[in-house]
Amino acid sequence: MKAKKYLGQNFLTRPHYGEVMRNAAKVDKNDFILEIGPGKGILTAVLLAQAKKVIALEKDRELVEYLKEKYSKEIKNKKLELIDGDALNYKLPTFDYKLIANIPYYITGEILRHFLETKKQPLSMTLMVQKEVAERIVARDSKESILSLSVKAYGVPKIIARVGAGNFQPKPKVDSAILHIEGISRNFFKDISEENFFKIIKAGFAHKRKKLVGNLSEAGFNRARVEKILTKEKMSPNARAEDLTLADWKKITMALHA
Repeated sequence: MKAKKYLGQNFLTRPHYGEVMRNAAKVDKNDFILEIGPGKGILTAVLLAQAKKVIALEKDRELVEYLKEKYSKEIKNKKLELIDGDALNYKLPTFDYKLIANIPYYITGEILRHFLETKKQPLSMTLMVQKEVAERIVARDSKESILSLSVKAYGVPKIIARVGAGNFQPKPKVDSAILHIEGISRNFFKDISEENFFKIIKAGFAHKRKKLVGNLSEAGFNRARVEKILTKEKMSPNARAEDLTLADWKKITMALHA
């Protein structure tokens, strides 16, 4: 069964990395797991060995039929629920669950947004993603981005392991990394609006080479007021958006919407 390029399929070939993902998520016999894009079921098998139940979402109908046959016993005893459909259109469960998946690179941002911003957030997310994207999310170079700040506003991301391209079939052109996000909640937004926070961040990053003051003033905020806020909060008036921490952005949001 050949991988379909238009679906971004790169099948994991080593169960070891499935075990690393499972261990990072601390999966036990009471856990419900949501898996996106099980592919040929390498990760699925590892999860089934430990979890109470796995709900696997696969949009490739050919693979759905393959998995139905491969895991007929697990489906029959309700250990595995196989769903033919797109994860981004799936009605999320109302019960507690952990998200563990080897996702296509091209929908990484959408998956993160969809599950972190949804009403019923997962307890944790353990994802196989492109290595460079994982490094950007944890801000390995100490430079933040809209993506890194968006993830950190909801949870604590960390890189568990780097996974070479040779562990997939077909072999991708880049290496991957296992990204684990824990402590997922909306606690960060107890005293500020999610909508206001993300509007200000997007405005701040509108032009990467411009200073934060310039970007926010272009978005309609009074320049003198922004400068005053930065000075009061001991931030440089010459700062660029990437230089500010999550806490800095919260202070700016609260001050601009006081």
